[in-house]
Amino acid sequence: MGENKGGPIYKGLGKIPDRALFLFAGLVYLFFYAPIFVMVFFSFNENRSTQVWGGFSLKWYGELLRDQSVLDAFKTSMIVGVTATAIATVIGTLTALALTRHRFRAKTFADSTIYAATVMPEIVVGVSLLVFFVAIQFALGITTIIIAHVAFTISFVTIVVRARLSGMDQSLEEAAQDLGANPVTTFLRVTLPLILPGVMAGALLAFTLSFDDFVITFFVAGVGSSTLPLKIYSMIKFGVSPVINALSTVVLVATLVLILGGSRILTRREKT
Repeated sequence: MGENKGGPIYKGLGKIPDRALFLFAGLVYLFFYAPIFVMVFFSFNENRSTQVWGGFSLKWYGELLRDQSVLDAFKTSMIVGVTATAIATVIGTLTALALTRHRFRAKTFADSTIYAATVMPEIVVGVSLLVFFVAIQFALGITTIIIAHVAFTISFVTIVVRARLSGMDQSLEEAAQDLGANPVTTFLRVTLPLILPGVMAGALLAFTLSFDDFVITFFVAGVGSSTLPLKIYSMIKFGVSPVINALSTVVLVATLVLILGGSRILTRREKT
């Protein structure tokens, strides 16, 4: 009897922590996203001031399109991001395949190296790559940025693709080989289609990391090879301009479109 009478009370008390947790989660999301909303809001501000609203206007987006230095930095970021992503995706996929399907003496060391690269501070990676390029007398520029971005994104691609491979039924590959397919044909016709969602996810992650990287790029970039993050940093030294807000908004929208489009493609492929 006592247990039945106390049931509703305990149920009512049980809702309090849930509400508190929901409120706390809402405050955390507000803390993270409120500055972004403010930035987007003031990118449409008529006034140059980033604190006083003066009316709706798109003139700062026009100023952005007329700024050739920003367009050049965006072009450099796209070249670096696409090239580094393509190379890192190929190498990372093959590395994941080797670590999952084969056994060799240095496998433990290779595993440790892959995971260590993901937690290593970016400033350490940037300085070490700079010292390396200087030691071999390699001129700093777009090429060194691409090499640096490939070096630190390979590990992320490998981890994502390897997770996909671990959940794959290896008997499908064995069946293909029993039917006469060689290893290359088995990989192209069986393995790759099955792990393609993981490969695409790794590629999207690599492109995102490459496109918005600042620390490593800051050390290995040469004269005339400024990427978009470096350009934004140089612009913000003279104060926060509405042009920077407009540029950040464009990058934000492009990133969301890329992520949502990629996740939608992956979802459709999973269903099929």
